[in-house]
Amino acid sequence: MRDYEKELKNRVKFIQNKLKEANASGVIFGNSGGKDSALVGILAKHACENVLGVIMPCESKRNFGEDMEDGLKLANQFNIENITIDLTETKKSITSAIEKIESITSEASKNIAPRLRMATLYAIGQSKNYLVAGTGNKSERYMGYFTKWGDGAFDFNPIADLTVTEIYEFLEFLKAPENIIKKAPSAGLFEGQTDESELGVTYKEIDEYINTGKGKAASVAIIERAHKVTEHKRRLPDTYE
Repeated sequence: MRDYEKELKNRVKFIQNKLKEANASGVIFGNSGGKDSALVGILAKHACENVLGVIMPCESKRNFGEDMEDGLKLANQFNIENITIDLTETKKSITSAIEKIESITSEASKNIAPRLRMATLYAIGQSKNYLVAGTGNKSERYMGYFTKWGDGAFDFNPIADLTVTEIYEFLEFLKAPENIIKKAPSAGLFEGQTDESELGVTYKEIDEYINTGKGKAASVAIIERAHKVTEHKRRLPDTYE
């Protein structure tokens, strides 16, 4: 297990250095009520006073229920300033405008909300001179389980090297809200969605493969395929030179 006391100090210093380099006044992050955003918010608050969490529900009932409640608990416990911006009508508006000309697939529709959230964070962040903190972990990144130019866009990410297993350990160390630690991970993109059911493997299996290169044949096949087909998400776009 990592030395999380040392990890806390190192990551706080990392955030402080990023703020100094950019001459930024604070940090803004999407407060989803989930494990990753919780850890990022706590680290940011340790690093500076000016931290803004933004809860951005969009259609999903879970966004307005459990996730919002957990996001508010996090903000209250760690004294993080928090605001809520409902993006439901915004998504309906852009979807309606597009569908007058072109139909939108289910997969494309699911990715609209993360991109709207990214645009929201950057609009507020730029206005306040805050840096946008990324909230993706190592396991998700390896699987390509994030939206390109959505939650995959940020100014810095203080948890990108941590697997899901380590995220939970860190949250336990920091005494984060219990429900955030215990509830099933979900992007909340549609009703009943959970990360592991959508991925087809558990985070435990993903972390085992990342750390050892081993696992059940069926699970390894899923992991390796997902990593291969999402490579474009982990690199800058090709440019003609």
